[in-house]
Amino acid sequence: MQLYIFIIISVLLIVKPTVNALFLNRLGAEQLPYGYLLVALVAVLTTFLYNKAIREFSLLKVTITTLVFFSLGFLALSAVLHFNVLSNWVLYLYYLGISLFAVIATSQFWILANMVFNAREAKRLFGFIGAGAIAGGIFGGYLTSIIVSSYGNKAAMFTAALLIICCIPILRKIWKLRILKMNIFIRRQRKYNDNNAQSSSIKIISQSKHLTYLALITGISVIVAKLVDFQFSDFANKAIQDTNELASFFGFWFSTFNVIALALQLFITNRFLSRFGVSTTLLVLPLGIALGCLLFLTFPELWVLVIIKGIDGSFKQSLNKAAVELSIMPIPYNIKNQAKSFIDVAVDSVATGIAGFMLIFLIKKLELSTSYITVIVILFVFIWIVLIYRLREAYFNSFRTNIQRTLVSKDDNVKRNKSYETTIVAARRILNAEKSQDILSLLEQLSDYKLMALKSSIINLLEHPSHQVKAEAIKQLFKYDRGTAIEKVEALVYEKDDDLVYTALDYIIHHSDSNANHFFDKYLNHDIDYISNAALLCLAKEAEQNTKLSEKYDLNKRIDDRVRALNTPEGFSRKEAVAELLITIAYSGIQKYYTFITVHLNNRDPYIVKHAIKAAGITANERFIENLLEYLADKEYRRAAIKALKHYGSSITKNILVYDKSEVLRDNVKQQLPKVVQSFRTQNAVQVLLQLLNSNDVIIRLQVSRSLLKLKARNENLYFNKRILKREIIKESKYYKDTIDAIFSIQKDIKNTALKPKNDNDIEVLIARESLTDVLEEQLETSLNCIFKLLSIIYDEADIKVSYSGVLSDVSEAKVNALEFLDNLLKSQLKTKVLPLIEYAIMEEEDLLSAVLKIKTLPEKVYISRLLRKRGKRIKLELLHLIKVLDDKSYVALITPLKNHLNKEVKYFAHDTIESLTDVRR
Repeated sequence: MQLYIFIIISVLLIVKPTVNALFLNRLGAEQLPYGYLLVALVAVLTTFLYNKAIREFSLLKVTITTLVFFSLGFLALSAVLHFNVLSNWVLYLYYLGISLFAVIATSQFWILANMVFNAREAKRLFGFIGAGAIAGGIFGGYLTSIIVSSYGNKAAMFTAALLIICCIPILRKIWKLRILKMNIFIRRQRKYNDNNAQSSSIKIISQSKHLTYLALITGISVIVAKLVDFQFSDFANKAIQDTNELASFFGFWFSTFNVIALALQLFITNRFLSRFGVSTTLLVLPLGIALGCLLFLTFPELWVLVIIKGIDGSFKQSLNKAAVELSIMPIPYNIKNQAKSFIDVAVDSVATGIAGFMLIFLIKKLELSTSYITVIVILFVFIWIVLIYRLREAYFNSFRTNIQRTLVSKDDNVKRNKSYETTIVAARRILNAEKSQDILSLLEQLSDYKLMALKSSIINLLEHPSHQVKAEAIKQLFKYDRGTAIEKVEALVYEKDDDLVYTALDYIIHHSDSNANHFFDKYLNHDIDYISNAALLCLAKEAEQNTKLSEKYDLNKRIDDRVRALNTPEGFSRKEAVAELLITIAYSGIQKYYTFITVHLNNRDPYIVKHAIKAAGITANERFIENLLEYLADKEYRRAAIKALKHYGSSITKNILVYDKSEVLRDNVKQQLPKVVQSFRTQNAVQVLLQLLNSNDVIIRLQVSRSLLKLKARNENLYFNKRILKREIIKESKYYKDTIDAIFSIQKDIKNTALKPKNDNDIEVLIARESLTDVLEEQLETSLNCIFKLLSIIYDEADIKVSYSGVLSDVSEAKVNALEFLDNLLKSQLKTKVLPLIEYAIMEEEDLLSAVLKIKTLPEKVYISRLLRKRGKRIKLELLHLIKVLDDKSYVALITPLKNHLNKEVKYFAHDTIESLTDVRR
């Protein structure tokens, strides 16, 4: 690929200075604008024919035909010069031909490059390949100076004709090596030909903001380049009269510009692109030209124009060229070929024509000095810069769309026509339906709102068949005026459902006109236990603020009687009664009955256990904390346990930090701790979660990152310190890198053991190392997930989510697009730390893995020591087992501190391993 573009640009730098010199010498610089217009007119017809050829034939056939056509044309010009039959119309024809060759040949090459390389390969290799183009410019320019000065223009054209033919075998070799082995591209091209045979290039471009901005940027850049080129040519022609000397002048400076471009390409382009991304790199050229134009307004001399032309020639072929080619990478293959051909040929040529028309109008009609062109250039540069900023977001959107397109099937993308309802209308429809689950879900969402428009619908729910719906409806009535639907609620007291009866009584005591004494006299000693139990619970709640009420109705004795009755087999009637008594005890605050809660925390009935958990939380007593934490591991009781722990207030977060550091809790309990902190939804919760990111356990860090992300999504008022989050991402990246180093080091030891296993102990060591590797690889995936979650807090969550989906995808194209998208999204230090890790995660070529991350292979004792210090319980246990089977006494000093570890398992296995290593009987 590098040799191919080297030859193409060499040929261009031979024929362009030669034809330009002939044109300027015979016709003068004032005829250049007419040449520009001719190029624009012919380009329209050329684009039509070229796109038709692309649809009918493969890119290989079209490119070879093009190369042969131009080679013959250059041979013909050499003959014309040899026989000295050059006329003005022939000069116009060849000026046109050279312009078309410049855009068509290079466009064909970069289309081929987009097929051969994916986005990541392009980012890495386009700079290297582009150096071939610049080297060709240097070689061609200097070669032109030598050949023209020694043998004349005819020899230069003959040399160009021979060189261009050399591209054909190179092209065939590239096609054979890469394209034919990648059948997917052939299929895509055929699919593109079938589906888009009737689609015009203009329509394709106009339907895409990305392509529209790219086309406009290309057009503006060409207009600016032509205006600068006209000024440069005009000043040079006036200063240098001799044709051969002028050709040598152009050849020398064009080559010099390419020397500068080559230096930029080799030492600046890749680094600049990697650090600043495509959009920022695109800004370099217009800003450079703008500064040069400001200098020319001060010093209107040829040397300033040499600088401006140098900026245009050097930066356009290095930084700007690489950025432009990368900017089209996210466009799907099925439209890229046609769109890029149109932009490179038609847009380029039409822009050339516009520049020609402007020059004719300015120079001929208005008779303005060429210095005024500089002001126009500055105006176009300003538009250019604005378009680049617009392109940036379109570029990101194209990557998002491209990643999603490779992940989501077409069926998932079909949009169904729906008549959207307003929130109130939809809520009424759900509340008036009979589906209990939908109603309950909606009422839960409405728990924080008071919507008067839904009042009548909620009152109607008091007649719903479901007792649970009725109870939830009563809870909603608390938000409305005192006494709302009181008669309907009073009627529900006699339903046979404990929760409904209690909810109704609770509403009555707070929303009816009767006083507390009348209420308890009526319901506390009721014959129906549903009512009396619920009334006792109401008394316990009211007694929290009214001790006289507790004494008057002897709350202590009533609870004592109920506990005694329920503790006997004949006294136990219903589980609902036990559950209600648990809550009553919790609200009463009488600690001597807390043992009743403790007993039922171990009940076999899940219904009673959930109420015992709820009661333990209401008490906020320290004796229940460990019990509640243990229930976090059980999915059935987790939600109830989190709610219960939330009753302890923010002070429980301090306990959580202690439990994390001590590692005494079971793993499936520890990983739920962040959810408890998250439930508070306060700024303090955010701070505690950030502290939990220092946990040795990667699973806890992942859960913390998820909790932080949920808090950010649901609470706009919370502040998330991006500096701290970036620091934590960098720390997690180091953890990821250390894990990779450890895995590679262990795998090296595994290979050495597997090659020469001497005895059974070697096999045990091999198994222990493989087990440790499995755990580390699992933690590697968890760590990567954690990094992406933390990135989602700093950047747009949707962008990071789609990128992560692309990274995890089995589709190679999705992986590459996701990585390239992140490359442009991430900034500064985060990019340098995180991107190599993600690239490692998606790379398949093993020989490149070490180069990407600079992986270190560590001695066994070194990585064991590091892992023991920085990892959680699970890794410690794996390492202790490995040390035990290694049977190396030198590890005793390393693991001795673990004999005092707070975790019982770690402590036990540390003792056991040390005893095994120091057993003198062996």
